[in-house]
Formats: sequence, C-alpha cells, structure tokens
Amino acid sequence: MPELPEVETTRRGLAPHVEGRRVMQVMLRRPDLRWPIPPEVSNLLPGQRVDAVRRRAKYLLLDTAVGSALLHLGMSGSLRVLPADTPLRAHDHVDLSLDSGRVLRFNDPRRFGCLLWQPPGETHELLADLGPEPLSDAFDGDWLFRLSRGRTAPVKIFLMDQAVVVGVGNIYAAEALFRAGISPLRAAGKVSRDRYARLADAVKAILAYAIGRGGTTLRDFISPDGAPGYFEQELAVYGRGGEPCPTCGRTLKQAAIGQRASVWCPACQR
Repeated sequence: MPELPEVETTRRGLAPHVEGRRVMQVMLRRPDLRWPIPPEVSNLLPGQRVDAVRRRAKYLLLDTAVGSALLHLGMSGSLRVLPADTPLRAHDHVDLSLDSGRVLRFNDPRRFGCLLWQPPGETHELLADLGPEPLSDAFDGDWLFRLSRGRTAPVKIFLMDQAVVVGVGNIYAAEALFRAGISPLRAAGKVSRDRYARLADAVKAILAYAIGRGGTTLRDFISPDGAPGYFEQELAVYGRGGEPCPTCGRTLKQAAIGQRASVWCPACQR
C-alpha cells in the first residue's frame, strides 16, 4: 500500500497541474470503488475550481468552494494528469476533466481505493479521529511518551496506530525503529521518554528523506509523472530479513508482529 511519502509525492506532483483549474466534467466508469461514490462528486464538483490539493494522513483532498473530493489510493491506485485523448487502460475508473484540456485519471486495479465527499466546514468520518501529522510540531517524543503509558502492545503496533500518529506504515515504522535502536517487540509502555524523542526524530527524518527521494516503489506505486520512487534502494531493514545488519553485521531477524512482516536487528535494537 502506498505510504505517506508516496501520497505526498503524488500530491506534490498533482498540485501544479490541478490547483487553480476548473473541473469541467466528472466521468465515473463504475459507481463504486471500495465504497459507493457519493452523488455529490458528480452533482457538485463539475464547474468548480480546485483551490488546493491537500493531504491528510494517506488521503488526498481536492478543495473547492462547495466541498472536497476525498481520495485514497488503496493498495494499487494511482492518479495521473494526462492529455484528454489519452487511451484508456484497464481499471481507469474515474476521469476529472479540467479546463486545461487534461484529465485527472484515477486507476485502481484492486478497487481498494476510494472517492468520497467532504462538505465544507465538516470533517469526514474517516479523518475525524486521526492523530497528528508526523512532520508537524504536534508530533514529538513527549506526545509518544504520554500516549504510550500503560500500553502493553509492541511499540511497532503503537507507532502504526493512526490515532497516535498518521501515515507511519509498516515500511517506515521498521526503518524508524531501527534508526532509533528500539526493538519492535518492546512494549510501548516500557519505552523511555528519551528513547521516544529519538524515535520521533527518526520518523521525521526518514519520512522527510523518503519524500525527497520520491517515496518507495513497491509493487504498484508510481508517481504522477510516471517515475518510480527511489527510497526502496536505501531501506536498512525492511524486506531484508536474514541479511546482515548494515550497522553491526549480525543477521537481521524477521517475524510477524500484528500480522505484518517485521525485520529488526537483535543486537542494535533493544
């Protein structure tokens, strides 16, 4: 699934081509993706100017005066800005025709993505209970320490809880814990304030660097200009179970934590 850096890469790629443009027509080639596409998308969006392309967690919002189109890429979705006469591919489910003569096209083979609607001044229920953005000032070691007290779940599960902090998925949680020297198996409530400060710093640094590198290309993700991300080549532990630790050389361990594949160094991470 595209993680926060991939979604932010998509947002940055779309914004110059979509912001300030007017949606002339909405073409829905099917009535649903993961959920039914609400009628507001077809009834309200045509004729509106896109004032901003925003990201909240792994969701993208196209803001207009009458509300926001809310998109999620799911497991395999992609958004491209293309010439209007670009031939359709399989799974091209949605086109938003723009006054530039281009279309914003949503392709989603597995249909785990979504296209929903958020009225102005409201917060969609999918966004209502989310934690802070990891690159914001609201997210730091003190925040993690305070929320973790009394929690017995592994710290990796805690870090991936979207009510704690948004957008830290499996890949970047593994990388941040490695950088901070914290075992993913350690109970969240047993991690000290100082170590949480290191973990928050690691999350910020890794996500910021991954965004700069275009995200991580795994399976399906490609950025709006068709270029892959490059951070995958620099992953320290994710997907490298059984290989030598890049720091100490000891064999990296791999196991399922919360039903997600997890890799860590038993020597460097405690």
